[in-house]
Amino acid sequence: MCKVCTRLSHVLRKWDRAHTLEIVSSQTPGVMARYPWIPPRAFAEALQMIARDGTTWSGAAAIERLLDVLPKGKLISWIFRIPFARGLADKFYRWFARNRYRLGCGEHCMTRPADVVFRDAEDR
Repeated sequence: MCKVCTRLSHVLRKWDRAHTLEIVSSQTPGVMARYPWIPPRAFAEALQMIARDGTTWSGAAAIERLLDVLPKGKLISWIFRIPFARGLADKFYRWFARNRYRLGCGEHCMTRPADVVFRDAEDR
C-alpha cells in the first residue's frame, strides 16, 4: 500500500475504536473477485467504500460516508451540509487522486495505483 493510503488507513483505524470498518488494500489478492461489480480501474482512481448490500461509495462520497460512520468523523461531516461542499469535495478528490504520486505515493503506485476498500464491519 502506498504512503498516502497507509497514512489514511492508520488515521481511520485510530478513529475506528469500535472496529466498525474492514480496511483492505485493492492490491490484496481476491479483492477484484470479492467485488466484481466494481471495475478494476475504479480501484485505481478512487477509494471505495462498500456496504454489505453492495451499495458502493467512491471518492469524495466514500470520504463523506466514512465521516458519517466514524465517531470523530462527525466533528467534520457537517462540512458536507454546506451548499456546494459536495461538488467542491468531488473536484478536490479528483485533483488529489490525479496528483497523489507527487504527494507521497511511491513508484509502485505508478505501475499499479493502489487505493483502499473500506467496509462497515456490521455490513460484512
